[in-house]
Amino acid sequence: MMKKTSLPLALTMLLLLNSIPLQASSAGPGVSADEAMQQLKEGNARYAAGAPTHPNCTQDRRRATTTEGQHPYVTILSCSDSRVPVEILFDKGLGEIFVVRVAGNVVDTDEAGSIEYGVDHLATPLMVVLGHTRCGAVTAVAQNAAVHGNIPRLVDNIKPAVAAAKAKHPDLAGEPLVEEAVKANIWQAISDLLRTSEVTRERVKDGRLKVVGALYDIDSGKVEWLGSHPDQDQLLKKYSVEGSKPHHKAKTKK
Repeated sequence: MMKKTSLPLALTMLLLLNSIPLQASSAGPGVSADEAMQQLKEGNARYAAGAPTHPNCTQDRRRATTTEGQHPYVTILSCSDSRVPVEILFDKGLGEIFVVRVAGNVVDTDEAGSIEYGVDHLATPLMVVLGHTRCGAVTAVAQNAAVHGNIPRLVDNIKPAVAAAKAKHPDLAGEPLVEEAVKANIWQAISDLLRTSEVTRERVKDGRLKVVGALYDIDSGKVEWLGSHPDQDQLLKKYSVEGSKPHHKAKTKK
């Protein structure tokens, strides 16, 4: 009698996962970028006015997104700051926003890959880089604060933004400089995304995707819409020629 052999648990789980079809598809949510942005604007207006409706948070909605999969209409990169709860500040519910959160709303390898899942696999027509006032990560870089552990490599992505803010506003310091650096950091994140993500570039170029910046005021609760990167056309041309470059995290530091 032959002895039964069992597969390793990890391999068994992998086979099971691969046998389950993905519930999301490239068909997309069926709305345009402008329509998606309008929904976000309306939701934020309700939230800032203190009159949120908390849509799509019911048990039925939870069941629907379980059986039918997720079909968000926007991918949002935001800061991890606890004062910036993305679905809440836009008054949205389950399955509406594909959220990527990281301190300083920077774009590096993990963030770019996560964004690509949203804009390419889930086919969201809109991608938003959402910065916010009084950002601790940007403040740390602007004030040259001491940071430890893995944080120095994280805030490396913010340094060009702070440098750009200082060059543009050499007379500023303290909080006014941080405010300008926060905005510059939004543009830096978009630039880093276009530089490192070929699929994002292609979707922007052929009109399937709109990438915009936005600034959330943690005091008023209002979102200021900044539009597309002011140099988007030039960046698309430049990075298409250069090709995607590896992120600094992939480099080996001696």
